[in-house]
Amino acid sequence: MKSRKSGQRVFEQFAIKNLTLYLVCAQGIFLFLGLAQPGVLQFMQLVPQAVSEGQYWRLLSFLFTPPAGNPIFAAFALYLLYFMGTSLEAQWGTARYNLYVLIGYLMTVAAAFVFPYSLATNGFLTGSIFLAFAYLFPDYQIYLFFILPVRVKWLALLTWLFYGYEVFIGDWASRLLILAAVTNFLVFFGPSIVQQVRQGHRKTRLQTKSIVDRNAPIHVCTVCGVTDKSHPTMDFRYCRKCEPPVAYCSEHLATHTHLDTPAAA
Repeated sequence: MKSRKSGQRVFEQFAIKNLTLYLVCAQGIFLFLGLAQPGVLQFMQLVPQAVSEGQYWRLLSFLFTPPAGNPIFAAFALYLLYFMGTSLEAQWGTARYNLYVLIGYLMTVAAAFVFPYSLATNGFLTGSIFLAFAYLFPDYQIYLFFILPVRVKWLALLTWLFYGYEVFIGDWASRLLILAAVTNFLVFFGPSIVQQVRQGHRKTRLQTKSIVDRNAPIHVCTVCGVTDKSHPTMDFRYCRKCEPPVAYCSEHLATHTHLDTPAAA
């Protein structure tokens, strides 16, 4: 226990405060550099074979690769990354947030080296930050195209569906990168998700039992089996001469044979 606490204190000591700010600023800088010199981004991407040939900077520089596509939407994506990352850090604390990003980073690098000639980006790692934010703040609204309000939980659902689709049709390199990117999410949220599923099953069982009990008949004729549910207008009576007292419908109350328990017999 002491070694665990000491390790935690060491990690907290080296944790980077405002980590997302540094990532966003670096990606923003290289976004402008990429517009001026598009070829520069090719030397930043994580290609394991290039790393093994001495281009070690790629192990870190791929984190600073800006989002692809239209510069306006890339800037919007960087804003979202900053907002979501700082929200997670405020919610968890600096050390825990750094650990989340570190796990995603290490798993992405490890998965990339399984296929040395493949190319790995930071897109899935950024996606894992989004999934964590959506899990903690599911009802937060994002305005798509600055007009359409959408709750992040629905965007997260689309992201999971996209990952599932990529796992189904993609190659093994893409599958490993997706698995690596969601490992940190599963480590952080897997136990709570399993607990919620178990609680959901228990709640469903209790609700089912409640419905069954609510719909169960109160009176059942011992002779013919009619109930107050099947015959709502039927008059039921309990015979006290029977042991134990049981219910009879009005047709069999006077004609039935009295029941005796073995002890009474």
